[in-house]
Amino acid sequence: MASSKRAEQEPAIDRRIALEQAITALLEACGLDLRHKDFTSTPSRVARVWSQEFLSGFDMDPAKILGDPVEGEGESALVVVRGIPFHGLCPHHLLPYTGTATVAYLPDTKLAGFGRLADLVACFTRRLTLQERACNDVVDALVEHLGARGAGCVMRGRHTCLSIPDNKHGAEVVTSSVRGELSARPDLQAQLFA
Repeated sequence: MASSKRAEQEPAIDRRIALEQAITALLEACGLDLRHKDFTSTPSRVARVWSQEFLSGFDMDPAKILGDPVEGEGESALVVVRGIPFHGLCPHHLLPYTGTATVAYLPDTKLAGFGRLADLVACFTRRLTLQERACNDVVDALVEHLGARGAGCVMRGRHTCLSIPDNKHGAEVVTSSVRGELSARPDLQAQLFA
């Protein structure tokens, strides 16, 4: 057991070391003196934040996140969780975005814990990914791994790659995705988009 846990940690350690080396090279390419007190710890700090906050979703498995459902509850009405905070990293500019998600699903025979839905959002946003893709990935995982009869996700985000150029600081990006029975049920969509 200990050896498998060590094996899981090694890729993360290797990734952090490689990130630290890459950040060092980037800062040096910018002409910065890394001996200056402002920059001496920058490569390790950036590598830590990137590993923990922007790339950790790659190490998360949606099947495991949704793999311990409450079973045998029978059909239930739409389950909606609002205000799930998220952050991600734009793959085009390597700039962060932040926001909140609403996740909904129409259970068949399995229910997921509310915290699992937040974990699912983190799984797909803590990656180099588009907000649109993360939104789709969340609903696809609910249908595939939880057996939901329908699922939906709405994400509202503020993107640094949009706000910095041309001073578009007030812009908000809203993405949505629906699958299964939610696609054909305006009454359920109204609950999702409320």
